[in-house]
Amino acid sequence: MFAEHLQPFGKTSGVKAGKMKKTLVIVGNGPLTRDLSSEIDSADYVLRFNEPRESIGMSGSKTDLLMLATSSKQMQQWLKYPTFLNSAIFRNAQELLFAFHPAIIRQFHHRPNFLSRWLKGRRADWTTKAIEVLGAQGKEIRIMPPQFYLGVCEELGITADKMAELFPSTGFFGIWYMLRNFPQSQWNIRICGFSWQGWKHHDWSAERQWIEEKIKSGMITPLI
Repeated sequence: MFAEHLQPFGKTSGVKAGKMKKTLVIVGNGPLTRDLSSEIDSADYVLRFNEPRESIGMSGSKTDLLMLATSSKQMQQWLKYPTFLNSAIFRNAQELLFAFHPAIIRQFHHRPNFLSRWLKGRRADWTTKAIEVLGAQGKEIRIMPPQFYLGVCEELGITADKMAELFPSTGFFGIWYMLRNFPQSQWNIRICGFSWQGWKHHDWSAERQWIEEKIKSGMITPLI
């Protein structure tokens, strides 16, 4: 429904007839079974998400696009402490993509309670502050249009009455987006580091089923 509105990134130039396909690797933050650094760093394009907490040092550091959630407590920590800004993944990121548009955060995402806002400085939306801090590092920043979020919800069967309780994971959102920007005729799309488990407000079973269907159809290949 929404695919016709998607535009490829500037670096995704087509592959001429007779030439080998390029490789895109989508790196999740789940555990890896072996060191994939060589395969990932030699890929033509690499998408990552937020900040890895498992299998540190096993997924290389090449990062063409870093997709971030500006509605998370994690973003608050990144903006407060410089560790994330000094990481190899952030330094290497050519572009930043904020997954959730402020309009989506405002309409569907949970708001911190009064005590969290007052005592811990929490807020629902860190987009403006993130643009200020991360943009000051010389990074180009994009924000997903609200229509894309609605398109992902539609893919997962998240109906309007459930949108305040169930949210697509940033990882799933990124895979959905890449499949619409990188033609299968030109790109081998590989994924790694996805466990499809975690926060209770993601529909992990629906996301896993959708991904498994894409693997069976040959649109995605696991990198293991």
